[in-house]
Amino acid sequence: MTEFTIASFNVKNLIGPEQEYYRFEKYTAEEYAWKLDWMADQLMTLNADIVCFQEVFEDSALRAVIAETDARGQELNDAAVPGRNKPYRRKAIFRKLRYDPYDSAALAFAPNANDGPAGERRPGLAVLSRFGFEGAPEVVQDLSPAIEIPFHELTGADGGAYRLSRLSRPIMKVRVPVGGTVLTIFNLHFKSKLGEFLKPQGALFAPEANLLDYDAEGRALGALRAGIRRMAEAWVLRAMIVEELDRGHPVMVLGDMNDGENAVSSEIVTGEQPFVNYAWMRRHDAAGPNDRYSDTEARQIREDVERVRLHSAEKLFVRKSLRDMVYTAAFGGNYESIDQILMSRHFHPDNPERIGEMEYFSVLNDHLTDGSHPEAPYNKLASDHGQIMAHIRMRRGG
Repeated sequence: MTEFTIASFNVKNLIGPEQEYYRFEKYTAEEYAWKLDWMADQLMTLNADIVCFQEVFEDSALRAVIAETDARGQELNDAAVPGRNKPYRRKAIFRKLRYDPYDSAALAFAPNANDGPAGERRPGLAVLSRFGFEGAPEVVQDLSPAIEIPFHELTGADGGAYRLSRLSRPIMKVRVPVGGTVLTIFNLHFKSKLGEFLKPQGALFAPEANLLDYDAEGRALGALRAGIRRMAEAWVLRAMIVEELDRGHPVMVLGDMNDGENAVSSEIVTGEQPFVNYAWMRRHDAAGPNDRYSDTEARQIREDVERVRLHSAEKLFVRKSLRDMVYTAAFGGNYESIDQILMSRHFHPDNPERIGEMEYFSVLNDHLTDGSHPEAPYNKLASDHGQIMAHIRMRRGG
């Protein structure tokens, strides 16, 4: 049986030193060295076979982190892993202690199509895989033709449409061979909750950005725009997921969803949760008050809904372990999970035809603080996200 680990790591603005990524924001050589040091420690601790990264401005900086991680991992192996001449080298504990280098791993980077000059940079994504890739990684960001999402008023009259021609950040799709199975893995970073304000032509900033002339209504409208964009991006990803599931491919989705698991955008990605029984429900074409779905039709509906659902690794772990304290982000005193690992039912423990299942779920979040508590100082150089990892055991033949 094959075992593997898969992780999501929002690195928070990874770029080399002395490069202005956002306006007036850059790392000194010392700050960059500190960030590289911290990231190498986190990546070595994860020691994941597959890692989906978000907020990477340039792949050269990520390659430097990986190289430093390998150097430290080799030092750890030299100190903690017995040589072949030691009779106790096969003990299970040493398999857990051993670091596996990424020197033969494949790295795919997806730059952001919205990336601009210094001060107006936009980060991309990357996927690191010890198993390599099956075929070329795919990147979706520009939508051609653009998507038109129509609206109707409650009266049925035309309500206009929302048009989406480009995602705020790319979506990466890679296929990874694990054992005898090829997994389809999506890496994502949806639009944040930061308000999307319209800057008048020729102006230096949007009026809503001026907090000395606070515009509560305008800022609420900015949050609305951001929410609509995030949900539209979730729908684009959902269509890609369903296409893979229709082909019979096992699917995993990782990344920064910028929303909690019960948000509408998250539910768009995972799909509907089916009712236990649809036989009580009045038919869509009911000709009378008691015209309901049959038991056979109810089973068909449930299967159609269940087949294309995704399941949260975090929720499966909480169910399995009775733990209730998992979070990947902290802001304003609120701790929540906005980074997710989602899996198709190919990995669900209740599915008798599963090809594998999760044995454990790891969260590295001790570095997270939001500055709201004096005993927990804020460190801007570490990531503002926790790193999450699922430990998967494939069944025989998988």
